[in-house]
Amino acid sequence: MDPQNCTHISEFFLLGLTEDLDLKPLLFVLFLSMYLVTLLGNLLIILTVTSDSHLHTPMYFFLSNLSLADISISTTTVPKMLVNLQTHSKSITYAGCLAQVIFFTLFASLESLLLTVMAYDRLVAICHPLHYLVIMNPHLCGLSVLVSLSISLLNSQLHYLMMSQLTFCADVEIPHFFCDLSQLLNLACSDTSTSNILIYFIGAIFGGIPLSGILYSYMRILSSILRGSSSSGGRYKAFSTCGSHLSVVCLLYGTGLGVYLSSAISSSPRKGAVASVMYTVFTPMLNPFIYSLRNRDIKSALWRTIRRVTQSEQLCHPYLGS
Repeated sequence: MDPQNCTHISEFFLLGLTEDLDLKPLLFVLFLSMYLVTLLGNLLIILTVTSDSHLHTPMYFFLSNLSLADISISTTTVPKMLVNLQTHSKSITYAGCLAQVIFFTLFASLESLLLTVMAYDRLVAICHPLHYLVIMNPHLCGLSVLVSLSISLLNSQLHYLMMSQLTFCADVEIPHFFCDLSQLLNLACSDTSTSNILIYFIGAIFGGIPLSGILYSYMRILSSILRGSSSSGGRYKAFSTCGSHLSVVCLLYGTGLGVYLSSAISSSPRKGAVASVMYTVFTPMLNPFIYSLRNRDIKSALWRTIRRVTQSEQLCHPYLGS
């Protein structure tokens, strides 16, 4: 395409999941419900962990940060999709698109790194239980979250620099419901060969290293359980402490791998957008259910919180209980 036909554009067009006008109201209700469930579930976990002293442990500290990352991922992508579905609009400003690229990369990287830190936490808890509180001290926990956030910020800044170097032409239509950098690279007028190599390299570093750390941790955990616990009950108890975290890891990386394979196999970018719903909408919504349904401490703390709220309401309004 001729350089003279390329100008600095002020907006893009998100094609979304479907062009069917009859289907859009149904999708709006569905994704609005899922977004509200995501907010409620993750906020409930954060509130429960912060308000219950029994949950002031490293594992639940990391869990509350993971819930915050889930809320942020959904908030980065879903509200704009809901607005476009409701108004039948496709436009998003250049600044809005840039913000989606930055914040989605930031919080997706943060979630991946937090899951890695949580895997190390389970490794210490099972392989070194007598030294757990000494190793996983508040200073190390806070530093782990801070380092994870710093690395995620670095990743998001690299994505920002790549997008800021791209030149786009008029009427750029993105076959997605949010601004995905890989799609933007395909639509750019400028040469993107270096950026394509860089984005795969960054993906391998920021995705491969955390996954390798998680796999290494669980290999050590599995070896310790099989070597140290002679009873089936002891092994089940040890495995159950990792069940929720392992389920979330499988859900996140499984859906991410599914999206990658579907985009590589299928020639339709729209199908890749549909597959992306799994890790941008479903995974943040399911995480609170996975942790609350499989975790006795969370369920007990939730009931204690509910009882405290109920009792305080009865004290404020004594006639309600009569």
